Parts: sequence; structure tokens; C-alpha cells
Amino acid sequence: MKKIALLGATGQTGKEFLTLALEKGYTVKALVRSPEKVTSTHPNLEIIPGDVLQLDDVKKLVSGTDVVVSLFGHVKGSPDNLQTKGTEHLVEAMKEIGLKKIISLSGGGLPYPEKDEPKFADKLIRTIMKIVVPKILKDAVAHHRVLQQSGLKWTIVRAPRLTNDPKKGSYRVGWVGVNASTKISRADLADFILTEMEDEQFLYEMPFVSY
Repeated sequence: MKKIALLGATGQTGKEFLTLALEKGYTVKALVRSPEKVTSTHPNLEIIPGDVLQLDDVKKLVSGTDVVVSLFGHVKGSPDNLQTKGTEHLVEAMKEIGLKKIISLSGGGLPYPEKDEPKFADKLIRTIMKIVVPKILKDAVAHHRVLQQSGLKWTIVRAPRLTNDPKKGSYRVGWVGVNASTKISRADLADFILTEMEDEQFLYEMPFVSY
């Protein structure tokens, strides 16, 4: 089984992913700023105290792993370029040890004109994001550019409104406005991310996961 380098393990989606990965038999190294926030205890879980904005911490995280799952995001007080800078550190650390695959999480506001066919509601949401959270949207776009130029095997998973509803075990994988809805539970999103670790169907793409 693969060993996962995980970022964002204390977030709501990260907790779901961590629990599921451990249940499925994976070994996980998780980089967390506040280790006390990790509620999971498991012999296959290793906690690395640190920050994605510190390159040395990121290098400690990825060492000895097989795939990177990046679920970290903006919180109160985060720098405007959190996702971009953190992703740059991940790319540098991965290249140093020859690690190839990374899966990153973003929102449906991140545009993918090659496949998206946004409807009126989708366009309205993106317009609102540009007004309300322009820095987060700009950061997401820039982190995409970092991965595009990295030479790594990458997939960016995008999602709509996230809920804490129980896992259904079924969902759709499409594009914004194409075979898509407006919500998904974090549990089902975590399930898709885990399947992508073993699959390369969406390599170099940005699938949109929803009900």
C-alpha cells in the first residue's frame, strides 16, 4: 500500500480523508501546525509538526512517501498566497527526492475553460467569489499554474458546496456545468480523492465532483 504525504489533515475534509485512508490500510504522514488537533490515533499514522510555508518541514513530510495529497486551504490570518507558496514548496521537495504524483483540492470557482460549461448560476458564483474572496480565487489559479509547470503528475480535484452529511458512496465526476450539481459531502469527496491515488484517468485535469 502507498504511503501518503498529507496536508490539511485537521481540516474538515482532511479529517474525513485521513480516517478513510487509514481504514483502507494506507500509511499516512501528516504535516500539521497544531498536532493536538489531530483526533485520529493509528499505528499507520505519523504526525510531522510543521508548516507548509516552511520548506524544510515540507521536505520532512514528503521523504519516504509515494504520493502527496494536498488538502490545506485558507484560514483566518493566512497569507494571500498560501496555496501557491505551499504548492511551490511541495513541488521543490518532491523533485528533490524524485516523487512524482500530487493530488490537490480546490473549489469550483477555479476555472477550467477546456472542459467547463458554466451555467448562469455557476457564472454568478464565480462573479461573487471575485468580489468577496478575490485573493483566494487568485491564489487557486496561481497554484494551478505552479502544478502545470512542475513536470509532475498532478490532478486538481474541484468541489462545490461541501456538507457534513453522511457518506452516500455514489457521486458524479464531471466539470462545472457538465454532469454536475451544487453540493457534495466531505465524506464522499474524500472517497473520490482516495480513488485518484490509484487512478490516472484525470491526470493533468481538474475534475469536478458532486452529486
